[in-house]
Amino acid sequence: MQNTHRAEPAFLVALSIFELIFHAAVRSIRKSHGNAIIGLMINIAQTLALVLVFYVVFAFFGLRGAGLRGDFLLYLMTGVFLFMCHVKTLSAVVGSEGPTSPMMKHAPMNTIIAIGGAALGELYVQVLSLFVILFLYHAIWTPLEVHQPAPAFAMLLVAWFAGLALGMVLLAVKPWAPNAVKLTTQVYTRFNMIASGKMFVANILPASFLPYFTWNPLFHLIDQARGFTFNDYNPFNTSLMYPIWFALVVILVGLMGEFYTRRNVSVSRTARQ
Repeated sequence: MQNTHRAEPAFLVALSIFELIFHAAVRSIRKSHGNAIIGLMINIAQTLALVLVFYVVFAFFGLRGAGLRGDFLLYLMTGVFLFMCHVKTLSAVVGSEGPTSPMMKHAPMNTIIAIGGAALGELYVQVLSLFVILFLYHAIWTPLEVHQPAPAFAMLLVAWFAGLALGMVLLAVKPWAPNAVKLTTQVYTRFNMIASGKMFVANILPASFLPYFTWNPLFHLIDQARGFTFNDYNPFNTSLMYPIWFALVVILVGLMGEFYTRRNVSVSRTARQ
């Protein structure tokens, strides 16, 4: 008997995958809180709390003059927005369903769709929070002036992509060493409170301290974002291309690791952890 099954066009397959990623993103958003509005408000409150903490610290120690010439709160927000987007995306990807999750038993669900859904869901929350906060700041506090908004927003997207790449590497290792991955995620998040450079200006950092920060792609992205945000700031201690190449290399490693883990990990191994 001749098989009459015809393969679907590539366009329809891609459309189906994007639809699955969209539904996975919605599920990822609702996983943190059943009410999407309250979940968004919680994220906005966390971002504003971090900005407020840094504002109080700078004001208490009289360090406001050490920032850029321009809007001091905008200077703080450029660092906090990119930091939150980066670490929250990393945590969301690490917390997404792995190859042994019961969700993977439902075709055509797979780990790439789960990762994409988690990353896109977090990007949606972070971008929406950013626009809400900036709109309220512009409407209530003072008119907002951003020198080059499109490139500045692009730095946020690169920070998101770098968080996705690092999250994929940790997710690939997670079935083999779940406790180590959990600890690494927590340490990386806490360490980036300082190592990301959001609390100081890279141009005034002494040359002897630069090697402690220049390894970090988030340090470069925050400084470059401030260069696009403020008219009179030109970053010369950081690179625009380094975080992009870093993210591309790391996501390639993450894809290879995820493929290896998906092929070799077993439910019984996870049960013994």
